Amino acid sequence: MGILSWIILGLVAGILAKWIMPGKDGGGFIITTLLGIAGAFVGGYLGNLIGFGTLNGLSLGSIATATVGAFILLFAYKQLK
Repeated sequence: MGILSWIILGLVAGILAKWIMPGKDGGGFIITTLLGIAGAFVGGYLGNLIGFGTLNGLSLGSIATATVGAFILLFAYKQLK
């Protein structure tokens, strides 16, 4: 995937993860995007590790995988806070 696809995927995943787990997180558009991009990497790694798939393109499966990764990162961030 190209860098623009990663940014779009990260933005969508970050927004979905924050929507699933709302709360007082100090972060705006940039933090949400970075959380989603990092979540895409985490989700892609974990998905590949368990055989679920990889983040090959912008599809519904890649959005779900990236959102799960972003959700995991958001949960960890809230636990450390």
